[in-house]
Amino acid sequence: MFRVLTALLVSIPMSAWALVPPDYQELPSDFTAEIEAGLQLNTGNTESSSFNGRTKLVYDTEQFRQEGTFKLYYAADNEKTTAEKYDVQLQSSYKLDNDFSWLDDGYVFGRGDFTLDRFGSYTQISTVSVGYGFDAISNSDTKLSLEIGPGYRYNMPIETESEPNPQADKDIIVRTAAKFEQKLQEYTSLNADLTAEIGENNSTLTLDMNYKNTLFQDWAFKIGVNIKYTDVVPEGTEKTDTITTFNLLYTFQ
Repeated sequence: MFRVLTALLVSIPMSAWALVPPDYQELPSDFTAEIEAGLQLNTGNTESSSFNGRTKLVYDTEQFRQEGTFKLYYAADNEKTTAEKYDVQLQSSYKLDNDFSWLDDGYVFGRGDFTLDRFGSYTQISTVSVGYGFDAISNSDTKLSLEIGPGYRYNMPIETESEPNPQADKDIIVRTAAKFEQKLQEYTSLNADLTAEIGENNSTLTLDMNYKNTLFQDWAFKIGVNIKYTDVVPEGTEKTDTITTFNLLYTFQ
């Protein structure tokens, strides 16, 4: 029986074994995701070191780009929780370059930013905006996207002794953003997002910057810093919040 099976296997043409060509590569996926976690150092309204996590999901097709980012910051000392913050950022973009030749690399977008910050100067922040963006630079090493558009922001101040029952701050804003990506070497990159929200009652400026070094395959070490400046804050709170993170990141698609 063994000799019969061996004879049959040998008689099968070699081409039949090559079901997958030697130079085969999987087609690029429209879906990518990043998951990271690590150490956090806080200064400003909170002083602590603890855990943070981040998940980013991107679905990018020829016509649309959907992005969702979810962040968690948590800290506690021996007695109590000292920091607890949740961020959700959602953006849906419609690409115009296929329909309007004079708007090459342009897109229109709708965006929502939502923050719950138990110890921040504002405990609830909700911002919705729409606008237009375009890729000012786009090549294999450097990318720069610029965005601008109107929006609406809702801020709930933290309770203080002078304001035990604060009123929510509601404002029409103009949002501008610059998103920069630079590939430094084959395995290292630098990303920086600068966002300004200008309103009649209050204005904010946020810099989110990180350096990423690929360790092996889809794993990378990432150092990040997030600096947010708020022009008007409740009495007794800081105008500038800084979060520094040291994370291990995994990317898959």
